[in-house]
Amino acid sequence: MNIGFALCGSFCTYSQVFPVMEQLARQHKIIPIFSPASYGTDTRFGTAQEHIRHAAEICGIDPLYTLPQVEPIGPKKLLDALVIAPCTGNTLAKLAHGIADTSVTMAAKSHLRNGRPILIAVSTNDALAAAAENIGKLLARKYYYFVPFGQDDAQKKPTSMISDFTRIPEALEAALEGRQLQPILL
Repeated sequence: MNIGFALCGSFCTYSQVFPVMEQLARQHKIIPIFSPASYGTDTRFGTAQEHIRHAAEICGIDPLYTLPQVEPIGPKKLLDALVIAPCTGNTLAKLAHGIADTSVTMAAKSHLRNGRPILIAVSTNDALAAAAENIGKLLARKYYYFVPFGQDDAQKKPTSMISDFTRIPEALEAALEGRQLQPILL
């Protein structure tokens, strides 16, 4: 299969996300897609160039990161599925409201025209606050599926939630069958 694997700016999760990308790349062609934040931001979790290089090594191709690069995903039917991991609150909001102004949101919009699944692996500090409405909107829409997620630090960050990234392959299989892996909330 051809799987798009889009990374957003929840940099603290990259150490959990890259091993899953590598696992999927053993069986499938993975096309990495970087949001503007992930493509251009250096953080305490690594430089943008380190992350770009790592994805390119895993996938055997350079990441897509511009609107013109990702727009053909739909018209050319390039993907069987699109994984967005990690998916930030900002990206959730844009997806829920049909805004396609980043490489990740445009990839999703373009991919949706083919009626194929988008798998979202949430990682946001406001999942139980401002992002909750957007999660609900996407759960109610056809072709959107979620990797199971739960609170990551209920005491220090009471509204923060993160997906269990190790469950991406299992959730992807379910999404390809047209079903949501349950339970959604851990």
